[in-house]
Amino acid sequence: MVEAFAVASGKGGTGKTTSTLALGMALAEEHDVTVIDADTGMANLLFHTGLGDADVTLHDLLVADRDAAVDDAVYDRFGMSVVPCGTSLDGFAAADPERLRDVVAALAADADVLLLDSPAALGSKSAVLPVVLADRIVVVLQPTVPSLSDGLKVQEYARSYGTSTAGVLFNRVQPDEDVETVAERASRYFGGPTLGSVPESDAVRAARRAGEPLLTHAPTDPAADAFREAAAALDVRPGDADGVADRFRSAVVPDRP
Repeated sequence: MVEAFAVASGKGGTGKTTSTLALGMALAEEHDVTVIDADTGMANLLFHTGLGDADVTLHDLLVADRDAAVDDAVYDRFGMSVVPCGTSLDGFAAADPERLRDVVAALAADADVLLLDSPAALGSKSAVLPVVLADRIVVVLQPTVPSLSDGLKVQEYARSYGTSTAGVLFNRVQPDEDVETVAERASRYFGGPTLGSVPESDAVRAARRAGEPLLTHAPTDPAADAFREAAAALDVRPGDADGVADRFRSAVVPDRP
């Protein structure tokens, strides 16, 4: 079985990468999980996983004349397989986003769950491709009307390519924010359920500085517990690995939104 989720948001600052890794670690307790940093222009997952010195990254797989195999860019970290992306502007400029289709197709053969950490904005081909490739999206929001609006734009674009919504995750929630009211409003417009509400936490920043996912750095923190609950609420649907791989390879790549 394999299902690909794009973890997306309409704007930066929602804690999307933190959410991707936390969901991945929680899901890895029952599934083979591969996390891919598909944010090829503003990658930072490698810093969250202690892979700042990785020899081979996704950038190398997206350049036609680089002699790199997909397995070379896969690292076993924290109970998951992690594919980091490089941070150099030259690497980003040389990368061909269309090659991501073949990379994800190859990774699908060895995973139950693929989590694509997607770019926050949808302004380029490389930014929209993870949403197009995924089976479903997980939309990471803060409990504010502007954040809901941004998330709905992502959902609308995803739906136009047949990608449905697995659920909404409210993150970085402040104690004085009325997340229940916002979640009720979100339920009217988003295609999936509210997966959870994750409180703002100093432990998240400390984990990032330590180069570790939150669930490793502070496993008993309330935010870590909330991410586990969100992962438990995410229904992973079985899919045929060969069929998923074929769909990835044949996906239509839009020029831009």
